[in-house]
Amino acid sequence: MDGWGVLEQAGELRRRGQAFALATVVWRQGPSSGQQGSRAIITATGELHGWIGGACAEPVVMREAAAAIAAGVPRLLLLGSPEQFGSLKQFGSTAPSGSPEQFGSTGQSASTGQSGSTGQSGSTGQFGSTGQFGSTGQLGPAVPDGMTLVPISCQSEGALEVYIEPVLPVPHLVVVGRSPMASTLTELAGALGWDARLIDGADFSAANADERSLVVVATQGHGDEEAVEQAVAARPVYLGLIGSHRRGAAVLGYLADRGVPREQLDRVRVPAGLDLGHTSHREIAVAVLAELVQLRASGALSGGSAGQAGSAGQAGSAGQAGSAEPAALADAVDPVCGMSVPASASSHPREHDSVTYYFCCASCRRAFGEDPAAYVRRETRC
Repeated sequence: MDGWGVLEQAGELRRRGQAFALATVVWRQGPSSGQQGSRAIITATGELHGWIGGACAEPVVMREAAAAIAAGVPRLLLLGSPEQFGSLKQFGSTAPSGSPEQFGSTGQSASTGQSGSTGQSGSTGQFGSTGQFGSTGQLGPAVPDGMTLVPISCQSEGALEVYIEPVLPVPHLVVVGRSPMASTLTELAGALGWDARLIDGADFSAANADERSLVVVATQGHGDEEAVEQAVAARPVYLGLIGSHRRGAAVLGYLADRGVPREQLDRVRVPAGLDLGHTSHREIAVAVLAELVQLRASGALSGGSAGQAGSAGQAGSAGQAGSAEPAALADAVDPVCGMSVPASASSHPREHDSVTYYFCCASCRRAFGEDPAAYVRRETRC
């Protein structure tokens, strides 16, 4: 699949409401199998479509894509060794700590320094557990804010800069009713870029919503019971009813008598929206939207009730990134080269002193086997 094919598939996933990340190679240092403009999609369930690079880059990109989907924040990765990314000055010798050295500027490279000397890799500038330089690291200022340096050591000695952009499904809001409040709520949600639809109560059915939908019933006396019953059947991630506590109790009591399960009725929020005190009819729309925004931002709408948003290939507002599958993609470190690799059978596992180690390639595994003690001592450097 070429880059344009990846973009077409990304558009299709977005239309289907699935969470994914789009990874793009924006810079490379050869030799590297990834090329500038290479693209790949990483789904929330850990599938990769497209091409971003070989065995060195792929597991790191998949791991970071899962984290980007979970956080909903894009990230820029520098994959390689520190020496491959411009000048990393030895702070404390040729430049003061914290000086604004720019990525790619001229000056002494960290590769010219002796391991273990002041301000160099292996001293206080060691990589943190996430692959970024620690806050006390002395190489950190050479990497611009917003970038993450992930140390990998491929046999090709290539390097990549990869931009990872999470694409999360927009909320699907269904407003049932025909009042001015219902129209206002639909318009406000549309202004936020949400997929907002206004449906008359008489035309609404469970087929108009699904497990990732947010449904607000604002029929206000015109078939409330029927609208809520249809909405409950769709099992949306959020279901709110516009009305007083008394009116809500009457509607839910009627549906309970009709045999609607109590656990489903307990999910209906009534009255819907934040309590803003005495408000006008249109201002109620603001209160409802404020509640929806608050719940979405807190992650309360990411999963719904058991078996809801995120099931059957769907994704809630935060996608499926919180599932165990993406998290299990990688988090082992090759003790020979320091590269991040999947902790799986595909990573040439080898046991030493009752500990299983994983390797990016057969040559690293062979080197470890020849002198395990040397590499076990170095394992904590990354």
